[in-house]
Amino acid sequence: MNKRKWIKWVVLAVPFLLLLAFAWSYAPHKVVSIEPAKVSKIAVSDENSIKLLEITEESEINHLVSNLNKTIFQKGAPSIGDIAFSYRAVFFDEKGEVIQDLTINSRDTMTYKGFFYKSEDEAIAYEYIEELVSK
Repeated sequence: MNKRKWIKWVVLAVPFLLLLAFAWSYAPHKVVSIEPAKVSKIAVSDENSIKLLEITEESEINHLVSNLNKTIFQKGAPSIGDIAFSYRAVFFDEKGEVIQDLTINSRDTMTYKGFFYKSEDEAIAYEYIEELVSK
């Protein structure tokens, strides 16, 4: 293959592969993949009351992590500039290091890595979090 043809293929292939990767990121997928046993606590902050709740009870951690692990999300619009949220959940390991940081907007929407993600199949345990925060 001569040099001109090779350059032509590279010029055509690179944008195509970038477009394909971008489109692939919008396919429904699991966003959360955390082993419940590795989570030592979940810090939940409530936007309305500016209240911080630390969840350390193993059964509560298992419930929340299992719910998020099995939920499939569809990537949506960018969330840049949107500061409204209901709950922010930060998952910590035994060493106190952050495993995952999520913003839960509603029972079917969360913000993650600069984008809104909408639940495709199962609702986020929103009412369960509300119940824990209101204790």
